[in-house]
Amino acid sequence: MNADASAADAGAAARPEGTGTGRLVLLTTSHRVAPGLLSWPAWQTLRTAQRVLCADPDHPQLPYLREAGIEVETAAPSARELVDYCVPEARTAVVLTSAEGESALTDGLARLAGSGRETMPDLELLPGSYDLPGARLLDLVQVMDQIRAECPWSSIRTHRDLAKYGIEEAYELVEAIEEGDREALREELGDVLLQVVFHARIAQDDPDEPFSLDDVAGGIVEKLIHRHPHVFGEEDAATPEDVKAHWMRTKAVEKQRESVTEGIPLAQPGLALAAKLASRVRTAGLDVALPTGQGVGYELLAMAVRAEEEGVDPEAALRAAARAYRDAVVAAEGGAV
Repeated sequence: MNADASAADAGAAARPEGTGTGRLVLLTTSHRVAPGLLSWPAWQTLRTAQRVLCADPDHPQLPYLREAGIEVETAAPSARELVDYCVPEARTAVVLTSAEGESALTDGLARLAGSGRETMPDLELLPGSYDLPGARLLDLVQVMDQIRAECPWSSIRTHRDLAKYGIEEAYELVEAIEEGDREALREELGDVLLQVVFHARIAQDDPDEPFSLDDVAGGIVEKLIHRHPHVFGEEDAATPEDVKAHWMRTKAVEKQRESVTEGIPLAQPGLALAAKLASRVRTAGLDVALPTGQGVGYELLAMAVRAEEEGVDPEAALRAAARAYRDAVVAAEGGAV
Protein backbone atom coordinates (compact mmCIF):
# COMPACT_ATOMS: atom_id res chain seq x y z
CA MET A 1 0.00 0.00 0.00
CA ASN A 2 2.89 2.33 0.67
CA ALA A 3 4.15 1.71 -2.86
CA ASP A 4 0.74 2.72 -4.26
CA ALA A 5 0.78 5.97 -2.35
CA SER A 6 4.37 6.64 -3.42
CA ALA A 7 3.50 6.00 -7.03
CA ALA A 8 0.54 8.35 -6.91
CA ASP A 9 2.51 11.12 -5.22
CA ALA A 10 5.49 10.77 -7.56
CA GLY A 11 3.26 10.68 -10.61
CA ALA A 12 1.45 13.85 -9.59
CA ALA A 13 4.76 15.64 -9.11
CA ALA A 14 6.23 14.42 -12.41
CA ARG A 15 3.56 15.70 -14.78
CA PRO A 16 2.46 19.29 -15.48
CA GLU A 17 -0.98 20.15 -14.12
CA GLY A 18 -3.77 19.19 -16.49
CA THR A 19 -1.80 16.64 -18.55
CA GLY A 20 -2.66 13.58 -16.49
CA THR A 21 -5.09 11.32 -18.31
CA GLY A 22 -6.84 8.15 -17.41
CA ARG A 23 -7.36 6.40 -14.10
CA LEU A 24 -5.79 3.25 -12.72
CA VAL A 25 -7.50 1.75 -9.67
CA LEU A 26 -6.09 -1.01 -7.48
CA LEU A 27 -9.18 -2.51 -5.85
CA THR A 28 -8.39 -4.42 -2.67
CA THR A 29 -10.72 -6.93 -1.05
CA SER A 30 -10.57 -8.94 2.16
CA HIS A 31 -10.84 -12.72 2.16
CA ARG A 32 -12.46 -12.41 5.60
CA VAL A 33 -15.57 -10.75 4.15
CA ALA A 34 -18.18 -12.75 2.24
CA PRO A 35 -17.50 -12.52 -1.51
CA GLY A 36 -19.75 -10.08 -3.31
CA LEU A 37 -20.03 -7.72 -0.36
CA LEU A 38 -18.22 -4.77 -1.90
CA SER A 39 -18.52 -1.10 -1.04
CA TRP A 40 -20.71 1.15 -3.17
CA PRO A 41 -17.70 3.14 -4.52
CA ALA A 42 -16.15 -0.19 -5.54
CA TRP A 43 -19.25 -1.24 -7.51
CA GLN A 44 -19.47 2.20 -9.13
CA THR A 45 -15.84 2.04 -10.22
CA LEU A 46 -16.18 -1.49 -11.55
CA ARG A 47 -19.26 -0.60 -13.61
CA THR A 48 -17.68 2.49 -15.19
CA ALA A 49 -14.25 1.00 -15.91
CA GLN A 50 -13.31 0.16 -19.48
CA ARG A 51 -11.17 -2.74 -18.30
CA VAL A 52 -11.16 -4.94 -15.18
CA LEU A 53 -8.29 -7.35 -14.58
CA CYS A 54 -7.40 -9.95 -11.95
CA ALA A 55 -4.25 -12.07 -11.88
CA ASP A 56 -5.84 -14.81 -9.76
CA PRO A 57 -8.30 -16.97 -11.72
CA ASP A 58 -9.58 -18.38 -8.41
CA HIS A 59 -10.23 -15.02 -6.76
CA PRO A 60 -13.43 -15.44 -4.70
CA GLN A 61 -14.95 -12.23 -6.06
CA LEU A 62 -14.85 -13.26 -9.72
CA PRO A 63 -18.12 -15.29 -9.86
CA TYR A 64 -20.02 -12.44 -8.24
CA LEU A 65 -18.58 -9.80 -10.53
CA ARG A 66 -19.40 -11.84 -13.60
CA GLU A 67 -22.90 -12.52 -12.28
CA ALA A 68 -23.30 -8.75 -12.02
CA GLY A 69 -22.37 -8.42 -15.68
CA ILE A 70 -18.82 -7.17 -15.21
CA GLU A 71 -16.31 -8.67 -17.60
CA VAL A 72 -13.07 -9.57 -15.83
CA GLU A 73 -9.85 -10.54 -17.60
CA THR A 74 -7.78 -13.08 -15.71
CA ALA A 75 -4.38 -11.64 -16.52
CA ALA A 76 -1.39 -10.16 -14.69
CA PRO A 77 -0.63 -6.96 -16.61
CA SER A 78 2.61 -5.06 -16.20
CA ALA A 79 2.80 -1.46 -15.06
CA ARG A 80 3.92 -0.47 -18.54
CA GLU A 81 0.92 -2.14 -20.17
CA LEU A 82 -1.58 -0.47 -17.85
CA VAL A 83 -0.08 3.00 -18.24
CA ASP A 84 -0.10 2.63 -22.02
CA TYR A 85 -3.74 1.51 -21.90
CA CYS A 86 -5.05 4.26 -19.61
CA VAL A 87 -3.19 7.39 -20.69
CA PRO A 88 -3.71 7.83 -24.46
CA GLU A 89 -7.52 7.54 -24.38
CA ALA A 90 -8.12 8.65 -20.78
CA ARG A 91 -9.49 5.24 -19.92
CA THR A 92 -10.14 3.66 -16.52
CA ALA A 93 -8.67 0.28 -15.63
CA VAL A 94 -9.30 -1.62 -12.41
CA VAL A 95 -6.98 -4.28 -11.05
CA LEU A 96 -8.58 -6.56 -8.48
CA THR A 97 -6.02 -7.46 -5.81
CA SER A 98 -5.84 -8.95 -2.36
CA ALA A 99 -5.76 -6.75 0.73
CA GLU A 100 -1.95 -6.90 0.57
CA GLY A 101 -1.93 -5.55 -2.98
CA GLU A 102 0.24 -6.58 -5.93
CA SER A 103 3.85 -5.80 -5.02
CA ALA A 104 5.33 -6.32 -8.49
CA LEU A 105 2.72 -4.07 -10.09
CA THR A 106 2.97 -1.31 -7.51
CA ASP A 107 6.76 -1.39 -7.64
CA GLY A 108 6.61 -1.02 -11.42
CA LEU A 109 4.19 1.89 -11.20
CA ALA A 110 6.40 3.58 -8.64
CA ARG A 111 9.42 3.28 -10.94
CA LEU A 112 7.55 4.72 -13.93
CA ALA A 113 6.12 7.60 -11.92
CA GLY A 114 9.44 8.32 -10.25
CA SER A 115 11.32 8.55 -13.53
CA GLY A 116 9.84 11.99 -14.23
CA ARG A 117 9.53 11.13 -17.92
CA GLU A 118 6.12 9.47 -17.91
CA THR A 119 2.62 10.85 -18.16
CA MET A 120 0.87 8.78 -15.56
CA PRO A 121 -2.82 8.03 -15.08
CA ASP A 122 -4.40 8.98 -11.79
CA LEU A 123 -3.43 6.18 -9.44
CA GLU A 124 -5.86 5.17 -6.74
CA LEU A 125 -5.98 2.51 -4.03
CA LEU A 126 -9.65 1.70 -3.41
CA PRO A 127 -10.63 -0.63 -0.55
CA GLY A 128 -13.56 -2.66 -1.81
CA SER A 129 -14.22 -4.39 1.49
CA TYR A 130 -13.05 -3.87 5.04
CA ASP A 131 -12.35 -6.27 7.85
CA LEU A 132 -14.81 -5.94 10.71
CA PRO A 133 -13.48 -6.01 14.30
CA GLY A 134 -12.65 -9.58 15.18
CA ALA A 135 -12.11 -10.61 11.56
CA ARG A 136 -8.73 -12.18 12.33
CA LEU A 137 -10.57 -14.77 14.40
CA LEU A 138 -11.67 -16.24 11.07
CA ASP A 139 -8.00 -16.73 10.22
CA LEU A 140 -7.48 -18.49 13.54
CA VAL A 141 -10.37 -20.86 12.87
CA GLN A 142 -9.02 -21.64 9.40
CA VAL A 143 -5.48 -22.25 10.69
CA MET A 144 -6.81 -24.47 13.48
CA ASP A 145 -8.83 -26.50 10.97
CA GLN A 146 -5.72 -27.14 8.90
CA ILE A 147 -3.59 -28.03 11.91
CA ARG A 148 -6.24 -30.41 13.21
CA ALA A 149 -6.39 -32.11 9.82
CA GLU A 150 -2.67 -32.29 9.01
CA CYS A 151 -0.60 -32.20 12.22
CA PRO A 152 0.14 -35.72 13.60
CA TRP A 153 0.17 -34.43 17.19
CA SER A 154 -2.79 -32.04 17.09
CA SER A 155 -5.02 -34.38 15.09
CA ILE A 156 -5.24 -36.92 17.94
CA ARG A 157 -5.49 -34.59 20.94
CA THR A 158 -8.47 -34.90 23.29
CA HIS A 159 -10.02 -32.47 25.76
CA ARG A 160 -8.34 -34.37 28.58
CA ASP A 161 -4.95 -34.13 26.86
CA LEU A 162 -5.22 -30.35 26.74
CA ALA A 163 -6.62 -29.77 30.23
CA LYS A 164 -3.25 -29.08 31.84
CA TYR A 165 -2.37 -26.52 29.16
CA GLY A 166 -5.51 -24.55 29.90
CA ILE A 167 -4.44 -24.26 33.54
CA GLU A 168 -0.87 -23.32 32.62
CA GLU A 169 -1.93 -20.67 30.12
CA ALA A 170 -4.40 -19.16 32.56
CA TYR A 171 -1.67 -18.80 35.19
CA GLU A 172 0.73 -17.27 32.66
CA LEU A 173 -1.98 -14.76 31.75
CA VAL A 174 -2.44 -13.85 35.41
CA GLU A 175 1.32 -13.43 35.78
CA ALA A 176 1.47 -11.07 32.79
CA ILE A 177 -1.36 -8.99 34.28
CA GLU A 178 0.27 -8.80 37.70
CA GLU A 179 3.66 -7.96 36.20
CA GLY A 180 2.12 -5.19 34.08
CA ASP A 181 3.84 -6.56 30.97
CA ARG A 182 1.74 -5.41 28.01
CA GLU A 183 3.60 -7.43 25.40
CA ALA A 184 3.33 -10.59 27.49
CA LEU A 185 -0.35 -9.83 28.13
CA ARG A 186 -1.09 -9.73 24.41
CA GLU A 187 0.80 -12.99 23.85
CA GLU A 188 -0.79 -14.81 26.77
CA LEU A 189 -4.29 -13.74 25.74
CA GLY A 190 -3.53 -15.35 22.40
CA ASP A 191 -2.42 -18.56 24.10
CA VAL A 192 -5.62 -18.67 26.16
CA LEU A 193 -7.66 -18.00 23.02
CA LEU A 194 -5.88 -20.88 21.31
CA GLN A 195 -7.06 -23.22 24.06
CA VAL A 196 -10.68 -22.17 23.45
CA VAL A 197 -10.41 -22.61 19.69
CA PHE A 198 -8.55 -25.92 20.00
CA HIS A 199 -11.12 -27.41 22.38
CA ALA A 200 -13.97 -26.22 20.18
CA ARG A 201 -12.32 -27.83 17.14
CA ILE A 202 -11.91 -31.11 19.01
CA ALA A 203 -15.56 -30.95 20.07
CA GLN A 204 -16.54 -30.55 16.43
CA ASP A 205 -15.25 -34.08 15.76
CA ASP A 206 -17.27 -35.72 18.53
CA PRO A 207 -19.48 -38.40 16.94
CA ASP A 208 -22.25 -38.17 19.55
CA GLU A 209 -22.46 -34.57 20.79
CA PRO A 210 -20.52 -32.31 18.43
CA PHE A 211 -20.44 -28.55 18.76
CA SER A 212 -18.40 -25.84 17.07
CA LEU A 213 -16.75 -22.56 17.93
CA ASP A 214 -19.86 -20.81 16.62
CA ASP A 215 -21.91 -22.73 19.18
CA VAL A 216 -19.50 -21.68 21.93
CA ALA A 217 -19.61 -18.03 20.84
CA GLY A 218 -23.39 -18.12 20.40
CA GLY A 219 -23.85 -19.46 23.90
CA ILE A 220 -21.77 -16.78 25.57
CA VAL A 221 -23.41 -14.05 23.49
CA GLU A 222 -26.85 -15.17 24.65
CA LYS A 223 -25.65 -15.36 28.25
CA LEU A 224 -24.11 -11.87 28.17
CA ILE A 225 -27.24 -10.32 26.67
CA HIS A 226 -29.48 -12.09 29.16
CA ARG A 227 -27.34 -11.07 32.14
CA HIS A 228 -27.07 -7.42 31.06
CA PRO A 229 -30.71 -6.26 30.95
CA HIS A 230 -29.48 -2.75 31.83
CA VAL A 231 -27.61 -2.71 28.49
CA PHE A 232 -29.83 -4.77 26.20
CA GLY A 233 -33.17 -4.50 28.02
CA GLU A 234 -35.21 -2.09 30.07
CA GLU A 235 -33.59 -2.54 33.48
CA ASP A 236 -31.68 0.31 35.14
CA ALA A 237 -28.26 0.02 36.72
CA ALA A 238 -26.58 3.21 37.86
CA THR A 239 -23.70 1.68 39.83
CA PRO A 240 -21.40 -1.34 39.62
CA GLU A 241 -23.23 -2.71 42.65
CA ASP A 242 -26.53 -2.57 40.73
CA VAL A 243 -24.91 -4.44 37.85
CA LYS A 244 -23.61 -7.16 40.17
CA ALA A 245 -27.04 -7.51 41.77
CA HIS A 246 -28.65 -7.92 38.34
CA TRP A 247 -26.02 -10.50 37.42
CA MET A 248 -26.48 -12.55 40.58
CA ARG A 249 -30.28 -12.54 40.35
CA THR A 250 -30.25 -13.60 36.71
CA LYS A 251 -27.64 -16.25 37.36
CA ALA A 252 -29.65 -17.65 40.28
CA VAL A 253 -32.75 -18.00 38.08
CA GLU A 254 -30.70 -19.66 35.31
CA LYS A 255 -28.92 -22.16 37.51
CA GLN A 256 -31.73 -23.01 39.95
CA ARG A 257 -29.13 -24.21 42.43
CA GLU A 258 -30.12 -26.00 45.61
CA SER A 259 -27.00 -24.71 47.39
CA VAL A 260 -24.88 -21.58 47.07
CA THR A 261 -21.87 -23.86 46.85
CA GLU A 262 -22.99 -25.51 43.61
CA GLY A 263 -20.85 -24.71 40.59
CA ILE A 264 -17.72 -23.87 42.58
CA PRO A 265 -14.84 -25.94 41.16
CA LEU A 266 -13.25 -27.73 44.10
CA ALA A 267 -10.03 -28.41 42.19
CA GLN A 268 -9.00 -24.74 42.09
CA PRO A 269 -6.18 -23.50 44.36
CA GLY A 270 -7.08 -23.65 48.03
CA LEU A 271 -7.03 -19.94 48.84
CA ALA A 272 -9.13 -19.15 45.77
CA LEU A 273 -11.58 -21.90 46.72
CA ALA A 274 -11.91 -20.58 50.26
CA ALA A 275 -12.43 -17.01 49.04
CA LYS A 276 -15.08 -18.13 46.51
CA LEU A 277 -17.00 -20.05 49.16
CA ALA A 278 -16.83 -17.04 51.48
CA SER A 279 -18.07 -14.75 48.72
CA ARG A 280 -21.06 -17.00 47.99
CA VAL A 281 -21.94 -17.22 51.69
CA ARG A 282 -21.67 -13.46 52.20
CA THR A 283 -23.67 -12.64 49.06
CA ALA A 284 -26.42 -15.02 50.13
CA GLY A 285 -26.57 -13.38 53.56
CA LEU A 286 -25.90 -16.63 55.40
CA ASP A 287 -24.40 -16.72 58.86
CA VAL A 288 -22.10 -19.71 58.79
CA ALA A 289 -19.43 -20.18 61.43
CA LEU A 290 -16.03 -21.27 60.24
CA PRO A 291 -15.18 -24.87 61.13
CA THR A 292 -12.83 -25.20 64.04
CA GLY A 293 -9.89 -27.50 64.04
CA GLN A 294 -6.22 -27.79 64.56
CA GLY A 295 -3.63 -27.18 61.88
CA VAL A 296 -2.47 -24.72 59.27
CA GLY A 297 -5.38 -25.50 56.92
CA TYR A 298 -7.98 -24.00 59.26
CA GLU A 299 -5.78 -20.98 59.89
CA LEU A 300 -5.41 -20.40 56.15
CA LEU A 301 -9.16 -20.79 55.71
CA ALA A 302 -9.83 -18.09 58.30
CA MET A 303 -7.28 -15.79 56.67
CA ALA A 304 -8.76 -16.33 53.21
CA VAL A 305 -12.28 -15.56 54.47
CA ARG A 306 -11.02 -12.42 56.17
CA ALA A 307 -9.24 -11.31 53.00
CA GLU A 308 -12.41 -11.80 50.96
CA GLU A 309 -14.41 -9.74 53.45
CA GLU A 310 -11.85 -6.94 53.09
CA GLY A 311 -11.96 -7.07 49.29
CA VAL A 312 -8.53 -8.67 48.93
CA ASP A 313 -7.82 -11.58 46.60
CA PRO A 314 -5.88 -13.95 48.88
CA GLU A 315 -4.25 -15.76 45.95
CA ALA A 316 -2.97 -12.49 44.46
CA ALA A 317 -1.85 -11.27 47.89
CA LEU A 318 0.09 -14.47 48.53
CA ARG A 319 1.70 -14.34 45.08
CA ALA A 320 2.82 -10.75 45.72
CA ALA A 321 4.31 -11.78 49.05
CA ALA A 322 5.99 -14.79 47.40
CA ARG A 323 7.57 -12.51 44.80
CA ALA A 324 8.95 -10.33 47.57
CA TYR A 325 10.32 -13.47 49.20
CA ARG A 326 11.90 -14.54 45.90
CA ASP A 327 13.55 -11.14 45.55
CA ALA A 328 14.94 -11.43 49.06
CA VAL A 329 16.34 -14.88 48.27
CA VAL A 330 18.02 -13.61 45.09
CA ALA A 331 19.46 -10.65 46.97
CA ALA A 332 20.81 -12.99 49.65
CA GLU A 333 22.46 -15.07 46.95
CA GLY A 334 24.13 -11.96 45.57
CA GLY A 335 22.21 -12.11 42.30
CA ALA A 336 19.98 -9.58 40.54
CA VAL A 337 16.26 -9.79 39.89
